[in-house]
Amino acid sequence: MINDPRLANEAVLAETRRQFFGRGARGLGPLALASLMQQDARAGESSGLPGLPHFAPTAKRAIYLHMVGAPPQIDLFDYKPGMKEWYDKDLPESIRKGQRLTTMTAGQSRFPIAPSIFKFNQHGQSGAWISELLPNTAKMVDEMAIIRTMNTEAINHEPAITFIQTGQQVAGRPCIGSWIDYGLGSANQDLPAFVVLNASHTHPKAGVQAISAKLWSSGFLSAKYAGVALRSGRDPVLFLRNPDGVAPTVRRDMLDALAEMNQMQLEKSGDPETRARIAQYEMAFRMQSSVPELTDLSKESDATMKLYGEEAKKGGTFANSCLMARRLVERGVRFVQVYQRGWDVHKDLPEVLPAMCKDVDQACYALLSDLKSRGMLKDTLVIWGGEFGRTIYSQGKLTATDYGRDHHPRCFSIWAAGGGIKGGVVHGETDEFSYNIVRDPVHVRDFQATLLHCFGIDHERFAYRHQGLEARLTGVEKAYPVKAILA
Repeated sequence: MINDPRLANEAVLAETRRQFFGRGARGLGPLALASLMQQDARAGESSGLPGLPHFAPTAKRAIYLHMVGAPPQIDLFDYKPGMKEWYDKDLPESIRKGQRLTTMTAGQSRFPIAPSIFKFNQHGQSGAWISELLPNTAKMVDEMAIIRTMNTEAINHEPAITFIQTGQQVAGRPCIGSWIDYGLGSANQDLPAFVVLNASHTHPKAGVQAISAKLWSSGFLSAKYAGVALRSGRDPVLFLRNPDGVAPTVRRDMLDALAEMNQMQLEKSGDPETRARIAQYEMAFRMQSSVPELTDLSKESDATMKLYGEEAKKGGTFANSCLMARRLVERGVRFVQVYQRGWDVHKDLPEVLPAMCKDVDQACYALLSDLKSRGMLKDTLVIWGGEFGRTIYSQGKLTATDYGRDHHPRCFSIWAAGGGIKGGVVHGETDEFSYNIVRDPVHVRDFQATLLHCFGIDHERFAYRHQGLEARLTGVEKAYPVKAILA
């Protein structure tokens, strides 16, 4: 049974075409079929769901920069100068309120307050307080909305990352990029609508969390909506290049023969995944030309390369990933997901965090500046943040120059810019310990509803029928777009 009405309709239309060609064009059947298959493949990549967007979108594309491991909001965006007077004092129980703790600090005999050792300054017309670790990002605060009151139920990395990326703490659901691709389709016939980049980090002591392809999986949606991971090096996409000795014409003949066999299977089963397989083979063939051009930075201007810095010339760095992300969205890719691991600062925070910030600071500024100079920031949504926050108290030993922070789901900070986001906004307020939210909470589901809203999608009307239920990115609980950060 085909659950997706769009796919079911495509199957009916395809059957009608086959019957027509079978009755009226026997002699031209093979030629017509080959042409039709190529047209259908391209149409399937460019068309979205009927009725979408629900209203005029402010974003045509998005670049989501996920800092895997959870950046500490207290050291970067949530300035708490009063904590200096609390150094090494115990976190009051009236603040903790019996909060669930991870196994890494649950056994501690005390929870000593660790004020940030980094200086903060106000920036922009908004007067936003930004850490000295992000001097370049601070230049763009009037383009950004900083949300200080993000919150989640997940307390460990695996479920928390899965939750913010897919809407559920348990794996198996489509991720945000897949939902966007499913709903709106692609704006480029030669590149995937959803691309994933995994950026490296520089500090050897950085806490690294494992991530896997399930984070860019299409879940119960068709496989064609899954993210395509681009790697640095000679083979950006594995198995995309022809083997040595295989000419493009030979590959084309092989794909044509394979498409005929898949089409025969489709006629028998009506399985939409077979149709998706045909389209994906065609996409891979076209990517043999489009990906080398995409990854060739030789035509970027000296000014652009200087903007992103020397690291942008090194494949796989965060700076290189940001430049690649701009090149991808410039070519019509709908959703680019960039992951950078290394933000899990349970220890050695004063040593590791400055290195992590240096990895991303100039590149984030360059990305926003580059998009703005090209007139693209106004309809490109850029998001930066992790999966949860960090505790004000120290994990393990606390000294005047060294501390670490444990996981904290009750509040954390992210920022967003472009694509209909109101610049120069600092949204929400936490208590003096950056522990509890006192004003304007933003749940993970609210964040997801806001992202969809920027694309012109009402999250409550955007669903896929799966196992008898109307599944949504935002789940079944109430979620609300954060109107205060929308332009």
